[in-house]
Amino acid sequence: GTLTLTPTMATCSLFYSSNTPTETNIQGSLYSTPHDFNVYCRTLHSTKAVFQAVWMLSLPICFKKKNSPCHCTLAFLYQEYRDTSKQQEIDLRRQRDGLTVKAEASGGLSSSMSSPPVGQLQLRNSINPMSLWQNLAIVQNSSLLNELSQKEIIMQEAMFELVSSEASYYKSLEILETTFLHNPVLSNTLSNSDMHFLFSNIKEVVKASESFLIDLENRIEQSILISDVCDIVHQHATEHFHVFNTYVVNQVYQEKTYRRILQENVAFRDAITSLEKLPCLRGLSFTSFLILPFQRIVRLKLLVQNILKKVEENSERETNAIKAHKELEQIVKDCNEGVRKMSRTEELISIEKTLEFKCKSVPIISHSRWLLKKGEVQQMSGPKSTRTIRSRKLYQPVYLFLFNNLLLITKRNSSGDKFQVLDSCTRAMLRTEDQEDQGQQLANIFNLKLLENQEERQVSYMLKTTSMSDKHRWICALTPHRRTRFMSTSAHQPDSPQVQCIQSYTAQEPDELSVEMADVLNILERTDDGWMMGERLHDSERGWFPTRVVEEIQNKEVRAQNRKEVLRIQQNKIDGPPSGSRNCVQIPFIIKQ
Repeated sequence: GTLTLTPTMATCSLFYSSNTPTETNIQGSLYSTPHDFNVYCRTLHSTKAVFQAVWMLSLPICFKKKNSPCHCTLAFLYQEYRDTSKQQEIDLRRQRDGLTVKAEASGGLSSSMSSPPVGQLQLRNSINPMSLWQNLAIVQNSSLLNELSQKEIIMQEAMFELVSSEASYYKSLEILETTFLHNPVLSNTLSNSDMHFLFSNIKEVVKASESFLIDLENRIEQSILISDVCDIVHQHATEHFHVFNTYVVNQVYQEKTYRRILQENVAFRDAITSLEKLPCLRGLSFTSFLILPFQRIVRLKLLVQNILKKVEENSERETNAIKAHKELEQIVKDCNEGVRKMSRTEELISIEKTLEFKCKSVPIISHSRWLLKKGEVQQMSGPKSTRTIRSRKLYQPVYLFLFNNLLLITKRNSSGDKFQVLDSCTRAMLRTEDQEDQGQQLANIFNLKLLENQEERQVSYMLKTTSMSDKHRWICALTPHRRTRFMSTSAHQPDSPQVQCIQSYTAQEPDELSVEMADVLNILERTDDGWMMGERLHDSERGWFPTRVVEEIQNKEVRAQNRKEVLRIQQNKIDGPPSGSRNCVQIPFIIKQ
């Protein structure tokens, strides 16, 4: 048979035993094994079809035009690109810190994979480094490398990475669409509503990526010396990238739907397990494909940010980079706020159902309220003069609910599923005072003062936590304007400790910060039992995370360069594009998450 591939359709000529060819259009549906294909043929009444074993998902995804100067075959999926690219950032920082970089077997791709030919976009990793712009055959055969400055070559690499990573992302999206969305076996196990919650508007996201990639490639076709890419980013961010917001906001329902049907729907679970074993997925999970759009929009912002750090000041490139970065930052902010709004409302409703007010009732559900921290601490009972270590009732458990503008002090009922509210206070009227340890019974304690509680009285509580880090986290959450041990980047300090994330961590508590590999953070607080509070440089987000997932940046020059780049980005957010720039668009400074 014959096979013709287009961005959205595979056309197959199916030959029957009578040798009479019949052409059948299969919308986005070809599978990685003859068995899967024959099953689908039967649904088209092609029971006697004989088809040459050429399958869409085993074919490389190429740039759209074969006459492109950088026509190349992508060897890796976006997930692999993303992980190895981040690992390279970590390795580069380690080298500058004077540390030995060890190749980790789990972090690299299989060394048994054959090296792609010259000109292909390869991923950076310790075994098979990603081909750079300067390594493309057409660049090597030109005189550009002798004519361009090192600074301009670095700029070309930054712009080329944006293009190549978009192609890798598009490849992964196509696999999500063809392997999962258009799989008849999988779709037959789901209701229409479940299909909607799982995949949302992924077709629109794919279409937006395809259009974006084509425009990027057209720019490279004009000249292998890339003039700019941020103007294209800005155009698509303005006109097409709103589809990201719809997809990401659906994430809350997507996660809940997936967990539910995974538990309740045996047929779906078996289908997913089978599909995840396909060679084209390379061991990646279904969920790793579902979260691609949000990962990409954040990464795209960072890639533009990287260009902005390197671009010549007061140039047209800088103007385009500033506008593109602000548009992407707005999209990321809208995505985050949309997800937060939905999850926060659900959380407030859930908490309100567990509360019992024996005193003055306080309305909990509000659009301007969200949970910051909750948990059990021990309250020291009785006045200080009656304290005794021998007393078995020295402490009584209380449960705190801390919102952005309110504190509730509660205790569990006998059944443990309800909380009786004992006291409340606005967050602005809270004060804390750390206490030195006085033995095991009086370790990890602090005073909490309510300047005006629900009865309009001033009261104090002496509270004990389970660890030193828990005490510091409660103090920081209860009194957010308290001065931290170290200063933030915005304080323009000559130097302050910084760390780089070497292992991704997902926040387990509201006051924690989810961090990704290669994130760089300014340290604000640290405890002796393995926790840090940091401020991420690229979006100013703050939160706690384990010390084990980061490495401290030892090189003072690296820290200084990080601060310089952050301050430049922040200044561009405030000032906007240089005066006199064409089509200048002013967007306010927005902090993500």
